[in-house]
Amino acid sequence: MTNLQIEQRQTGELNPYKNNARTHSAKQISQIAASIRQFGFNNPVLIDKEDVIIAGHGRVLAAKELGLDAVPTIRLEHLSDAEKRAYIIADNRLTEKAGWDTETLAIELQNFIEFELDLDRDFDVSVTGFELPEIDVLIEGLAPEPEKADPADNVPEVTGPAITRLGDIWQVGPHRLICGDATDPEAYAQLLNGELAQMVFTDPPYNVRIDGHVSGLGKVQHREFAMASGEMNEAEFTGFLKSVFTNLVEIASDGAIHFIAMDWRHMGEVLEAGRDTFSAFKNLCVWSKTNGGMGSLYRSQHELFFVFKSGTATHINNVELGRHGRYRTNVWSYTGANSFSATRDDDLHLDGPCTRTGN
Repeated sequence: MTNLQIEQRQTGELNPYKNNARTHSAKQISQIAASIRQFGFNNPVLIDKEDVIIAGHGRVLAAKELGLDAVPTIRLEHLSDAEKRAYIIADNRLTEKAGWDTETLAIELQNFIEFELDLDRDFDVSVTGFELPEIDVLIEGLAPEPEKADPADNVPEVTGPAITRLGDIWQVGPHRLICGDATDPEAYAQLLNGELAQMVFTDPPYNVRIDGHVSGLGKVQHREFAMASGEMNEAEFTGFLKSVFTNLVEIASDGAIHFIAMDWRHMGEVLEAGRDTFSAFKNLCVWSKTNGGMGSLYRSQHELFFVFKSGTATHINNVELGRHGRYRTNVWSYTGANSFSATRDDDLHLDGPCTRTGN
């Protein structure tokens, strides 16, 4: 075999092999063109001494669709006529015999999607040649068998009166729990004691009255929140959320993820406050509950969680899109506190005496 040299050739000078058995649909040509547009023309066209295409018919058609005047080529002059004709078939056929490790492929495709979201880049994962419905099917295939209920999720029985007061800090094993005001930066300083949070999961009051919006008609009723319980207008509630989000960013490590719970009525306020405070809006997760709660036109059977990032570092990702067997989607299916279980009243009673002072 002689030394192979790359030479730029005019696309109009390249001639397709008249007996080429490989076909290229208009859709595939557009996909190849999208790949070239994204990554560049990185795979030279193989031609013979008479400028007849041996391999790369689709790439040449895509180049013409893109309006490229020239493409890189490699001239093969060491093949006999019979070898050249056989190679044209072999080059196409042998690639069809390769398979896919579907689990690894699905993880890689998910990583591309995450790459796009993390860097806020205009990166279309379909330039890989896989269409979005195919990618969805592959990613869905990562889902493991449904997990059994974790006994650790069972709420232990609690008896006796509530004794916690504003400013109290409880040490629960390695965890610290404070009774405080989320709009007060000093509460965070007392709780974290100089450390930074790598993740924040918070459920602010929704600026709706408890009566008729949260507690329902059961015998166990939640107390009114100390603030943001329906008394704020849109601008005031946005400012309230922004003040809390600002505190959260101050005590979070660079690249931390923040999960902010909110109902559908106040999506706009969360997004407006979040855009002014966080560095990126990463996703929107939906908690799909087992049955509907309060509502008029529709009964709400979901809760929204806005996922933001703070700082400029790459976000902290402990899920890693299923790489370690942890399959996660942005739809969460867990039983809500309003489910009709045998212990429903007791479970709600545990929530009833609690009062959130700010967050």
